[in-house]
Amino acid sequence: MGEGALASMTAFASAEGAADGVSWSWDLRSVNGRGLDLRLRLPDGLTALEQPLRAALQKALTRGNVTLGLRVNRVASAGGQLSSEALDAALELISEVEARANGGLTHSTAVDVLNMRGVMDGADAMAMPDTEVLMAEAQELIAAFVAMRRTEGAALARVMSEQLDQIAALTRAARSAAQARTEAQGNRLRAQVAALLAETEIVDEARLAQEIAVLAVKGDVMEEIDRLRAHVDAARDLLDQGGPVGRKLDFLMQEFNREANTLCAKSGDTALTAIGLDLKLTIDQMREQVQNVE
Repeated sequence: MGEGALASMTAFASAEGAADGVSWSWDLRSVNGRGLDLRLRLPDGLTALEQPLRAALQKALTRGNVTLGLRVNRVASAGGQLSSEALDAALELISEVEARANGGLTHSTAVDVLNMRGVMDGADAMAMPDTEVLMAEAQELIAAFVAMRRTEGAALARVMSEQLDQIAALTRAARSAAQARTEAQGNRLRAQVAALLAETEIVDEARLAQEIAVLAVKGDVMEEIDRLRAHVDAARDLLDQGGPVGRKLDFLMQEFNREANTLCAKSGDTALTAIGLDLKLTIDQMREQVQNVE
């Protein structure tokens, strides 16, 4: 799959064809997956198509649980000879199956019965479609499928871009809240030290300075905020790059979440904690979108 276009792993495409008394239908769909898992369902007479179809899909896709199905049916015709014995046997078998299912199955149509093996003379020798025709159709089907994945990917990119804007805004708010918190904590600490000095003349100034430094380091969240900003820039670069970047985005979301968790743990301030929780919520929402990216 070419670079420059973000793609979703969720898509669907179908196609139909008919020739020489047979009709066929294609069904191609995919859902999220850690890698590329291809499942092909082909008629017995067309198993030779499996390898070229797999090669075409592997060339076009990199991730997703992908299922490709091909179904071939005889085209019902007014001509031909009806086998009365085979018809009676088929109807009797259908009645028995429907009775055992106790109404749990849909009723068969006349076309379904005619397509049953042996009901029409020559049904056992139903010709298969030409493999070259089928492969040409399959290539068009895969192209439509890829186009749908890219359309879905463009929509995902817009949503994630908005979420990154929100994360960036919350990161800026966290920086402002952290700076205000630092000033308030400094004033509070100075007042506490002054009160301590007023109560006693025995103060180990070196130990006091050490404790103040430890408190400052424990509460410093600027490193986490700087890393959040860097992750926002990296995520935007990946969205602009396009292509199969889902794994990289997923790793970045883990890093986003780690920094937001640390920020909340080191906050010690109601306003900063509230911003951290909003960050965690937005990051979690974005990660849900990332799970769909190829």
